[in-house]
Amino acid sequence: MKRIWRAFLYSLAGFKAAYHDEPAFREELWLAAVLVPLACFIAPDDMSLIVMIGSILLVLALELVNTAIEATVNHISMEHHPLAKKAKDTASAAVFIGLINVLFTWVVILL
Repeated sequence: MKRIWRAFLYSLAGFKAAYHDEPAFREELWLAAVLVPLACFIAPDDMSLIVMIGSILLVLALELVNTAIEATVNHISMEHHPLAKKAKDTASAAVFIGLINVLFTWVVILL
């Protein structure tokens, strides 16, 4: 139980750091704060609700991974390097695909 509690506290610290330091995470979190309750009202059934909310949570998770990759790359070196750029750009692309997934999911379910 002690290990689980510490892991929980580390996760809270990660949320706090991302919210404090990452404008994109803040924006996506606020968007989620609007979309999740909205999904509860407009989802046509329980399975649709799960998928709609899941697509939003996936974006938040991808943004946290993107933030971790950027922080790691920056910690290693602030010099411009093609591999550092590739790591950051591909992590950003993952978030973008997650956002497209939200849009696609919501459009398909609601139309």
